[in-house]
Amino acid sequence: MFKVNVNHGHDIAAKGFAVINNVFTANQISEIEKAIKETDCSKSTFRKTDDLFAIRQFLKEVPTACKSIFSSKFTQLIEAIFGSGYFVVKSIYFDKPPQSNWFVAWHQDLTISVAKRKNVAGYGPWTVKQNQFAVQPPLNILKDNFTIRIHLDDADEGNGALKVLPGSHLKSVYRPDSIDWSVESEMICPVMAGGIMIMRPLLMHASNRTVNSKPRKVIHIEFSRIELDGGLTWSEQMEMRNFAGS
Repeated sequence: MFKVNVNHGHDIAAKGFAVINNVFTANQISEIEKAIKETDCSKSTFRKTDDLFAIRQFLKEVPTACKSIFSSKFTQLIEAIFGSGYFVVKSIYFDKPPQSNWFVAWHQDLTISVAKRKNVAGYGPWTVKQNQFAVQPPLNILKDNFTIRIHLDDADEGNGALKVLPGSHLKSVYRPDSIDWSVESEMICPVMAGGIMIMRPLLMHASNRTVNSKPRKVIHIEFSRIELDGGLTWSEQMEMRNFAGS
């Protein structure tokens, strides 16, 4: 059984995030990258420009990567920190190449992806991007969900590692224009290749431009254990046990 440091759970509760290195081996990373390279990129869920390559619904579009991702070590780590009952609800792959000069402004992840739009009390506003519906759910869902970012490259301040406001997840909805910089202090979160960053959706975070000509490839996976109201369904609900990693 994989043993997790109890401090990781404490950090997620108090700060809204934790970085854990050495979760994936170099061989597992190579297998994931091989699966991505061998995938047909012509679908609408793929976006490829000079400064970004992204795959929405990543686990569905690149199923051959699932076994390497959901290793017994990875799934045991999740259960050790959060307990049982969680399932995947969203997955995206980001490739920020060396020439990339885009940045991500301060924000919280306030929306979830759902299969169809339905007018349900407590859910809204709605958005749609590339035929994918997203909606802001009740706060109890956002407070219980978590995200894991799997790093396939070393990430630091020079190639867009996330910067966060520790503890900001405890402030519920926190608008970027209301950030009080006299009391807030941003923190850069470097992660080694093969490491992960776990974060709560309500954690305020941002990302700088790449300035060191190094790539940054990340797999972003969101988890929940809550069934949605009023007939709404998650767009990518998947049980981790179905991937049967080793």
